[in-house]
Amino acid sequence: MVKVKAFGAKSASSLLSALEIDRRVPNPEDVQIEILYCGVCHSDLHTARNEWKNTQYPSVTGHEIVGRVVAIGNKVKKFKVGDLAGVGCFIDSCGHCGSCKEHEEQYCENGWTGTYNGPAFGGENTYGGYSKSIVVKESFVLKISHSEKELPSVAPLLCAGITLYSPLKKWKVGSGQKVGIVGLGGLGHMGVKIANAMGAHVVLFTTSKNKIQDGLKLGAKEVCISTDETQMAKYQNQLDFIVNTVASPHKLDVYLNLLKKDSTMTLVGAPADPHPSIEVFSLIFKRRHLAGSLVGGIKETQEMLDFCAKHKLVSDIEIIKKVSIALSRKNFEEAITYARELKAKYKQEENNQKS
Repeated sequence: MVKVKAFGAKSASSLLSALEIDRRVPNPEDVQIEILYCGVCHSDLHTARNEWKNTQYPSVTGHEIVGRVVAIGNKVKKFKVGDLAGVGCFIDSCGHCGSCKEHEEQYCENGWTGTYNGPAFGGENTYGGYSKSIVVKESFVLKISHSEKELPSVAPLLCAGITLYSPLKKWKVGSGQKVGIVGLGGLGHMGVKIANAMGAHVVLFTTSKNKIQDGLKLGAKEVCISTDETQMAKYQNQLDFIVNTVASPHKLDVYLNLLKKDSTMTLVGAPADPHPSIEVFSLIFKRRHLAGSLVGGIKETQEMLDFCAKHKLVSDIEIIKKVSIALSRKNFEEAITYARELKAKYKQEENNQKS
């Protein structure tokens, strides 16, 4: 084992702080990656604060990892030292269940191993991307074909990108379809970009009038303020598919009623508390479907990265120094606000130094 510097939470109520974690020396099939950038996912905060009631401590989160290969085992064939590489939401699975054989390791029936917080069904803790380096089996490492200067914006694709790409592909989104994206956050903005690149007519649903122009710039053809009943009425029975990215409890019926007959709304947001119960008539009168989707398997995640590179898609980001300090705040919104304040502070300090 080798000691590696990291940032993590020692309890649900503690601030994130510097600590050391153990990383294994690369085995013959392992790839060691120097972590250059790691995206901040809402799941990181859920986990650090034990909002899903399954956190192992110390908790070193981060599963949107991009970096450079610095060492490989002698059986590694797809990577060489110096390559750009990524690691997403999980780093192992059983490899022999039905889902794994179908390249859908995210649904491993024996429990995939998360990049942080260990196996899905319990086991030894694992540590994520808020650290200097990581060692992962080659079969769970992803090739990055974007340019090196795009790396910071590529990192969130490894969670947000694949979380949206997977259901959009599963439900065969494409030209001639009208597709709704609910929410314009980290997930939603990638949903707009990817669905648009797939050829769909994208309708963005948001509660914020301030996001109308952002949505249109990202590729939405229409933006609907979901709190406006008159605007929502225009889309009744109009949509072929909806991806709902909102990670807080809300009424789902208002969106189910926008679907055509036999169409589906898929949930990808994961609230800490349950959604209100739906009205069954929202489903049975039009034979509508309510589904859920996780991320994608390794094969599909690589496909998503290649798709995004081909279509010149990356995430919209803000690079924040010492983001771990920001994540010590009590909630995600406060964390982002604080992170932006830090960014402004560092920029001012840099300007002062130049002058």
